[in-house]
Parts: sequence; structure tokens; C-alpha cells
Amino acid sequence: MHNFDQRRDRFDLFDRMDSPAVNLCFPLDLPDYRPWCKEQGLPPFHVLLCAVLRAILGIENFRYRVFEGEVIAIDRLMPSFTVVNQNGDLNFALFDWSDDLREFVARSVRAREQACAMTALNNAYADLSARRCKDQVFITCIPWLDFTAIQHPTATLGAPDIPSLAWGRFKDAPNGRLQLPLSVQAHHGFVDGFHIHQLALRIGAELAGMMQPRA
Repeated sequence: MHNFDQRRDRFDLFDRMDSPAVNLCFPLDLPDYRPWCKEQGLPPFHVLLCAVLRAILGIENFRYRVFEGEVIAIDRLMPSFTVVNQNGDLNFALFDWSDDLREFVARSVRAREQACAMTALNNAYADLSARRCKDQVFITCIPWLDFTAIQHPTATLGAPDIPSLAWGRFKDAPNGRLQLPLSVQAHHGFVDGFHIHQLALRIGAELAGMMQPRA
């Protein structure tokens, strides 16, 4: 929490505002990891989800939360993301973290299948304690659209302490790269544009690390 203590005055400034959220949407440049996923038999969305969440865990500012009026730093994440069910309606997939990529993907795929098969809204969140809810990051994927802006919903306008991320349609880029629109929303008392820049770099580094041959 040493880093937060250095920016507590920034937190106090933005937290007094009606909406302290910062939301940036930009084209994210990444190594094209899709051929590697095909070789490994891994679905690209779930691999990218793992890379994004690992990157978030690696940047302290994205781990700050407000709980019972105090700022805390979480040390784990509960992966969750949106899916489309059989009726074309949104639902939520939720699962337990794993440090192992293949196990992470397997759990993520199972959670997606379960949520997609449900017609009612997945209410697993209702069973979480208030503290456990703070371990989340809200993730959505809109693979049909190359969007340029997004408004994330927030339960309380003045409390956007749980980051919300969304990405859209992949498109090929030169030199073995790919691009996709990425939206990052977070509490501006915790996160500045510089930290979002760090996150973008770290997501690419996480993917590159996954593709490195193992000795």
C-alpha cells in the first residue's frame, strides 16, 4: 500500500466527484497469438482473458479497492466474464483462479458452457460476501464490433472501484501483429492513463511469455 499512500491526495480529489471513473478506449496492439493457440488446442478468448487478468494482478493500482470505507489491495482475482446464452441474452460466467494456463482455460471454458446453457441470470454473485466481491474484475467481449467507445454500467455511480474491461473484434495488423479495441474503466483515484498504458504493454508481454518455448 506504499504506492497508494503516495497518491492518497489524488484519491481524495477524484473520490469526491459524482463519478470518479476514468474510461479509455483505444486500439490494443498485440502479438498475433492465434496461430499458437491453434497449435496448442487453446481457444484464443480464454487465453487472452488469462493474459489480461495476469496483467491486472501485476499492476498494483488495478488491485486497489474500497471496502468498508477503507482502501485495500486485493491479492487474488476471481475471473468472470459475460456470455451470450441460447436466447441471445447476456449471462455471467464465474470461476476460480488457476495459475496454470491450461487449467485456467479449462475452468473458463466450463464456466462459459454452464452460463450459456442457463436461461435465468446466473446469480452465483449473490452468494459472495461483500469482501469477496472485491476480488472481481468485470470483463466483457464484443467480438462482432470494432467499437471506439463504451459506457460500462456501475451499480453506484460514485464507486467504480472494481475495474471494467471490454474488448472487441480482432483485426490483422502488419508484421505478425493483431489489433483489437480495448476499453478500460477504473477509479481515477487509483488509475491514471499511465497505468492503462502499462496494462496494455503488460498484456502483450504476458501473451509473448506464454508463447515462449518451455525448456
